[in-house]
Amino acid sequence: MKIVVHNDNPDRWCRALQAAFPRATVVTAEAPAEVRRGADYLAVWQPPEWLLAEQTQLKGIINLGAGVDALLDNPELPADVPVIKLRDAGMAAPMADYVLYGVLHFYRGFDGYDHQQQQARWAPQPLPDKADWPVGVLGLGAIGRHVAQALAEAGFPVLGWSRSAKHLDGVDCRHGEDGLDAVLAQAQSLVTLLPDTADTRGLINAERLAKLPPGASLINPGRGALIDESALLDALGDGDTPGHLRGALLDVFSTEPLPDDNPLWQHPRVWITPHTSAPTPLDGAIDQVIRYLHSFEAGKTPTAVNPDAGY
Repeated sequence: MKIVVHNDNPDRWCRALQAAFPRATVVTAEAPAEVRRGADYLAVWQPPEWLLAEQTQLKGIINLGAGVDALLDNPELPADVPVIKLRDAGMAAPMADYVLYGVLHFYRGFDGYDHQQQQARWAPQPLPDKADWPVGVLGLGAIGRHVAQALAEAGFPVLGWSRSAKHLDGVDCRHGEDGLDAVLAQAQSLVTLLPDTADTRGLINAERLAKLPPGASLINPGRGALIDESALLDALGDGDTPGHLRGALLDVFSTEPLPDDNPLWQHPRVWITPHTSAPTPLDGAIDQVIRYLHSFEAGKTPTAVNPDAGY
């Protein structure tokens, strides 16, 4: 068995995979071409086209992350090779922490207190009842489910939305276009955790932002392409005049790193983090990949990504 690794930390991955499969050949994508070729498996994150193009006998490609959009968009991706992605792998818990912080940031009025502090103004604000602060969660995959239920356990009414019907304890699950409208109409805080697919790109546009209640907030730790950034800026208003939205906590963007001249950086009602909402815990990810490879070698293909659906 030959495994080729391509990501930001290939040496650590190679050592772990070699220890798990001592009889295998495990090399990085930086190895000579004659060593890389003939791989049975690729364990990769955003691989270059040439790495895919030079392989002729792959049994599987393991995407070292939850988002597969870059891999599926690679023109050299072989159509007949199953693509497996990390599913949670320890990312759900930090993502839930990030989202809960974002919801509490707006629910407890820290955005307003931040502004008051700059003015040296002491003005306690009333605390709303959590029952009056519905949170919408778009995307109920492995991570989205965990986030939605964590918010429900924290006492917030949670409305979840997915492409197909789902059931989660403590979560009001909706699906389809009518379901999306219902979630948008009620969400005081909207959380976007959908994958980046042809159907979801630009999903949160001017029309859908306008369907949120006045003063709603947006939290996006999912995919940057979900949000029409120009429409978001319009909905937030300018520095002096608030718009339809109260504020946004953003972790992902259509272009990363976010360019220096992007107006989101300077907007007074936007909080930015640099794609750090849920770093992949390395040990958990490695363990999951090892399980995938054992399944492959036992003749049992793990659950593969549906290229048409994009996840």
